[in-house]
Amino acid sequence: MKVLVTGGAGYIGSHTVLSLLENNYDVVVYDNLVNSSVESIDRVEKLSGKFVEFVEGDICDKDKLSHVFKQFQIEAVIHFAALKAVGESAKIPLSYYQNNVYGSVCLLEVMQQHKVHNFIFSSSATVYGEENEAPYVETMKLGNPSSPYGASKVMVERVLADFANSDASFRGVSLRYFNPIGAHESGTIGEDPKGIPNNLLPYVAQVAVGKRDKLSIFGDDYATKDGSCERDYLHVMDLAQGHVAALDWLNRHNEFSGVEAFNLGTGNGVSVFSIVEAFEEACDKKIPFEVSPRRAGDLAAFWANASKANKELNWQANRSLAQMMTDTWRWQSNNPNGYLV
Repeated sequence: MKVLVTGGAGYIGSHTVLSLLENNYDVVVYDNLVNSSVESIDRVEKLSGKFVEFVEGDICDKDKLSHVFKQFQIEAVIHFAALKAVGESAKIPLSYYQNNVYGSVCLLEVMQQHKVHNFIFSSSATVYGEENEAPYVETMKLGNPSSPYGASKVMVERVLADFANSDASFRGVSLRYFNPIGAHESGTIGEDPKGIPNNLLPYVAQVAVGKRDKLSIFGDDYATKDGSCERDYLHVMDLAQGHVAALDWLNRHNEFSGVEAFNLGTGNGVSVFSIVEAFEEACDKKIPFEVSPRRAGDLAAFWANASKANKELNWQANRSLAQMMTDTWRWQSNNPNGYLV
């Protein structure tokens, strides 16, 4: 099967491309390189010993997308191409709606033109919003997220549901994941944020490697075990394998049409202080930090109920927190400047 991976040069995308290749899928990557590097694809090719077709292009460029579908005879799509920083989305909401929502609509239109019906969407736990209580389960109603980023994911899920209702041949899977961290165990591909990292672990890793002075922990007075926020952190390679499991599930269920949602997470909340402590153990250094005021929109704690994915996709998050930290440190210490050589 030939799979188009939009945003495939990014953090989660590149690890998923590697997993797909290891499971004998042919891959075409389509990426505008705004938040990624083509170097990640070169390294994936070396790790897998397989070739990856790469096309530089924007998700909103329907003509270019259409050419890709025609040229490569795409049979399935995994869609990662999205802007993903919660804080940034509040500053430039129109860019988030343009790229994340309109871009997804463009992609679905091109798929429909070329009669490609298999679609896996990179969604997020943020779709549960602030109203639902953890642990999140897929039967909960979509919430009202506090950020334009989260709202854009909810909008795309609604678009998918409406599209599936209008086209009985459409087969979609929405993967709602929690907090991916870690890197491939080789240390050759990992998370390489451009500018100041928006996520916790890349920031911690950059402090450890000397690129940042100290970490800011936003709030230590939440109603959690140690006062810091708790999140469901899962290894990026477990997450990548979840996308392969979802594609395998579609291939096994030829009769399926519609959209099915699955949570991908460990089912456990881990606090910010625990992450810092675990990373200090992995890198054998102290991580200087300061406690800053809470950030608007941050929830105290949330984690997944992933039993549906465990049962139906035969998937579970197997890698430990210690492994997430060790793999992150291996990547960061081997590549202090990310993919910049």
